[in-house]
Amino acid sequence: MTTLSIRVPDSLHRAIKELATKDGYSMNQFLITAAAEKLSALDTVDYLRQRAERANLKDFDNLLARVPDAAADPGDELPTKHSRRTRRHS
Repeated sequence: MTTLSIRVPDSLHRAIKELATKDGYSMNQFLITAAAEKLSALDTVDYLRQRAERANLKDFDNLLARVPDAAADPGDELPTKHSRRTRRHS
């Protein structure tokens, strides 16, 4: 393992210490977990971006066309001011 020294603003240090203590973690554990979560989120965004670049929108539209047009379940309705938009592909 590597030791890392960083400069942290006092307000951020206090907030990290408070949250870590509240959750029963050391500041070290808290920061390692936060860094791992951030890396995971960035990796996920990159993965989804790569997948989207390979998307076939025609196949997607064909798949959606097979879904029956049904009323939304109670509580899932769109707001009444919502206008339905259609996608156009070139």
